[in-house]
Amino acid sequence: MSGAHAKRRSRPPGPGTKRAGTKGADPKGAGVKSTGTPGKGRVDLGTEITASLVVFLVALPLCIGVAVASGVPAELGIVSGVVGGLVVGAVRGSTLQVSGPAAGLAALVAETVAEHGIAALGVIVLGTGVLQTVLGVVRLGRMFQAISLAVVQGMLAGIGLPLMFGQLYPMSDAKAPGTPVENIAGVPGLAAGVASDPQAAIAAALGVVTIVLSFVWSKVPGPVRRIPAALVAVGLGIGVAALPGVEVRTLRVGDLADAVDIPGPEQFALLADAGILSAVLTFTVIASAESLFTAAAVDRMHSGPRTRYDTELVAQGVGNTLAGLLGALPVTAVVARSSANVQAGAKTRISRTLHGLWLLAFALLLPQVLALIPISVLAGVLVHSGWKLFAPQEFPKMWRADRAEFAVMTLTTTVITVTALLEGVLVGLLAGVVLAALRMSQVVVRLRTGDDTAELVVAGNATFLRLPRLIEGLEQAAASGRPRIRLDLSGVTHLDHACRTQIDEFTAEQRSAGRHVEAELPRTASEGRASDAEAPQGAAGTPRAETAGAPGPGDGAAAGMPRAGYGTPRPGHGTGRAGTGAGHGTGRAGTGPGDGTEPPGAEGAGTAPVPASSPLPPEPLSPPPPAPPVPGPTSEWFYLDDRPAPEAHGTYGRVG
Repeated sequence: MSGAHAKRRSRPPGPGTKRAGTKGADPKGAGVKSTGTPGKGRVDLGTEITASLVVFLVALPLCIGVAVASGVPAELGIVSGVVGGLVVGAVRGSTLQVSGPAAGLAALVAETVAEHGIAALGVIVLGTGVLQTVLGVVRLGRMFQAISLAVVQGMLAGIGLPLMFGQLYPMSDAKAPGTPVENIAGVPGLAAGVASDPQAAIAAALGVVTIVLSFVWSKVPGPVRRIPAALVAVGLGIGVAALPGVEVRTLRVGDLADAVDIPGPEQFALLADAGILSAVLTFTVIASAESLFTAAAVDRMHSGPRTRYDTELVAQGVGNTLAGLLGALPVTAVVARSSANVQAGAKTRISRTLHGLWLLAFALLLPQVLALIPISVLAGVLVHSGWKLFAPQEFPKMWRADRAEFAVMTLTTTVITVTALLEGVLVGLLAGVVLAALRMSQVVVRLRTGDDTAELVVAGNATFLRLPRLIEGLEQAAASGRPRIRLDLSGVTHLDHACRTQIDEFTAEQRSAGRHVEAELPRTASEGRASDAEAPQGAAGTPRAETAGAPGPGDGAAAGMPRAGYGTPRPGHGTGRAGTGAGHGTGRAGTGPGDGTEPPGAEGAGTAPVPASSPLPPEPLSPPPPAPPVPGPTSEWFYLDDRPAPEAHGTYGRVG
């Protein structure tokens, strides 16, 4: 759910735009016009006002519904909507994203209010705003994009599923049992109660009609579909509730100023409570992630300026700080309002700022209208929002794309539903990190045995996660009974401390047993740069060769020497063995039967003598067939390579 920043493309002037420098042009180069086609640098104020009214009509029922679902007075939802419009909307973080109280936090707020009381909500939201502001100032806005997509989708599904089942009860004018699991288990009893109570059936019918309208309203032909489906459902619900004999529950609305509860010293003292601090951390993570994920989604809806993530996080922090001082609900970016803003043709921050002004004017001038809205209609709006958050179609898509990521996604959703939001997100993040570590720790271990030598070839990323496979290979090499053991780790792209320690211990143990052990270790990037700078042309990239133990039979004066011709890089890899085809190696100098008669420093078999002054490596007389490539040992970055290790003369057996 992360968006890429695109370069702003300049557009040619529209028909209603005069070029700068021509007669009659705006001397400032930009202006505001209420009619005509907006050109470059100009704003169509009429379109912005129209878009703000559309966003207002979408936001009004959502603000009230989220407040009711959160267990707080409806007025607080409107207060948060006003803050999201007038405060967050005025900051240059995201141009078209609209903020306010979000359904994704309704369950978390309801749980927090039930545990700590509504008096603690203000300081929690205030602490969230301060922490968000700090994170934005230190430029950690993009940190929230470094989260597995499976965890994000699992988190959204874990928010949506409890929201759906929790709102089925107010949709039927009933009281929810409590936890998400209890709400899900109580659905059969709820259905039986609705069937036996005519008034509950009417309320449930209004909620069902609202859900159906929310799904099908976009397919209604003509300009009528520009009216938000939630507003149509609210109007229909008000009409049904006014009929004689209908007694469904409606909103209880008071004065907006009376609902504001500024935290005092007693509330601020609650910040010493570990439970309150945990709530602040949870609100910060979830609200920030939801806002920045929404920003990425909104950026894909339009071609205008991209979101400034750090600035947007500061804007969200300032908004939540003010909302906390007013004792209101937390503010986040909301997809429903943002998409309505884009579809209405908005191009600037004017529309989202004005929608907050319309919310404030409506709450101050027409509060009595809110008392006519049935609660079941608002619950139906939130059931639809929960379904969109749950997004069941994403589960089979993830299954087809990556079953391991599907497991992470399902685990995150399940843990959130069974326990709580913070616990579920942490479990999902941990599962995602473990999965990534396992996939990055791919290693191939192969054992080759000769007459008197056992050679263990290791390639890939050797980390502690693959330590059992490495130990198994070392044990098989020791059990082969050969007097010489060679450890070829030149194809290892990363060797962590645990695996290096295991190799060192194995080498010391085999030396004490009288065996000759030779280990060719991967070279670090810094060593590679230093040797490449110092070595003559053609000699760069020489891997390290470490030997241990007494010379074996036939070693002679050349025992323990590194392989001749090492250092010619293979194309596409940092280093390689020179001499076996295109840049591959020949065998070790001075090893093999009868090598003890050769003078020290002599080239290996199959190479022509080269004068001492020649800077070039020895050329092979008859190159053997090329071997398959292996991961380059001097790679600066870890990478996954599960290709088989090179097989030379002899037979290899894969370990593990």
